Amino acid sequence: MTLQQLKYIISIDRHRNFARAAAESGITQPTLSSLLQKLESELDVRIFDRSNKNVSPTAIGSKILRQAERIVNEAELIVELVTEEKGLVTGMLNLSVGPTIAPYILPRFIKTYTKMFPHVTLSIVEMKAETMIRALHIGQLDLGIAISGQAEEGILEIPLYTEPFWVYISESCWRKLPVFKPENLEHEQMWIMKESQCLRDSAFSFCKARGVGRRIYEAGSIETLIRIVDENGGFTIIPEMHLPMLTDVQRINVRRIEGDYLSQRRVSIYVRADFIRERMLNSIVEALVTFVPKSMIDEHILKYGIRL
Repeated sequence: MTLQQLKYIISIDRHRNFARAAAESGITQPTLSSLLQKLESELDVRIFDRSNKNVSPTAIGSKILRQAERIVNEAELIVELVTEEKGLVTGMLNLSVGPTIAPYILPRFIKTYTKMFPHVTLSIVEMKAETMIRALHIGQLDLGIAISGQAEEGILEIPLYTEPFWVYISESCWRKLPVFKPENLEHEQMWIMKESQCLRDSAFSFCKARGVGRRIYEAGSIETLIRIVDENGGFTIIPEMHLPMLTDVQRINVRRIEGDYLSQRRVSIYVRADFIRERMLNSIVEALVTFVPKSMIDEHILKYGIRL
């Protein structure tokens, strides 16, 4: 049994397809099948049930795969230890960003990061929080950026920034009010995107008072919500980093939220508890602070960076 064989079966499990796993591993499909058969013969168990249309781990195969993931992760820590000791920011970085955060940070982050750290091979994928946590556990990801409050055993959550929400109102919806208080619009239409706005500790009464307005709708993106408000009236809430994406006409319809309400969302970095690449972790922060408003960035990170 070799470390490479363990990587092969992890790849098969990830893709549930021999052709794709072979392509990822840089070998032919017959070679991959032969290596798997050799490992199964050595262990005297069947790791995968396979047919022409389906590949899935057996009961014992699932246990072997989880152990293989742990072994491969531990082996990769050796390389990471050496890199960290040399103070280098280099190698592969697999990063996930939540879909409700990605539009606001990824375009500038990619441009900034690749210029600041040209020796890092950056791979980024959008994932919802539960998928991200699973991918971190099994080593498919190095880091994740998502809404706060997702940590669980074996995963560290590091507060990154806190972003205020603003109210976006229609032309006909209390246009003359200089500031916004929720009670001003309690009989208007509330337009809500659940994934972005109805998260724990985020959007205060918009989610708690779902039965107050005449109608509440759920849309798939902030941009869609804004267009719905423009056409149908009512109001929604938008994150502060969406403000630069508004037209000059639309910006007239933006209001601050005042009163004793929690009107913000917190964003964190997530890593496995055994993550040791402190320089790599701080490289993410160094790129983000060049364009995320410093008033949003966690004060401790601004002063001291991240220490593992």
